[in-house]
Amino acid sequence: MASKQIIKPAGSAPAVGPYNHAVRVGDLLFCAGQIPLDPATGNLVAGDIKVQTERVLQNIQAILEDQKLTFAHVVKTTVFLTNLGDFAGMNEVYAKHFTGDYPARSTIQVAALPKGAQVEIEVVAHY
Repeated sequence: MASKQIIKPAGSAPAVGPYNHAVRVGDLLFCAGQIPLDPATGNLVAGDIKVQTERVLQNIQAILEDQKLTFAHVVKTTVFLTNLGDFAGMNEVYAKHFTGDYPARSTIQVAALPKGAQVEIEVVAHY
């Protein structure tokens, strides 16, 4: 059985609960859902869905880079939106980070997200 390695990137905002930023098991990296927290302050960034999605993807990029991975290594994403009406704006920013062979994706509308975020994204990457 593959061992479990806990990933806590130094440049990431602290977790807002009892979880880790990511867990590696074998050749897979499971990243916890990221919300648009500024890593310097730990506060939610102000702005519309595009601004918040950009911050979320920057937070995911920091986790991937910590593991010497890129968005090209991502095989699955799950996007949580508090308003599916924001899908087009989120998708515009998302498409700038995921190019070429896109990962599989699910998008779900939820009633609320931590700290009042409009978007949360989790990813699974392959080494």
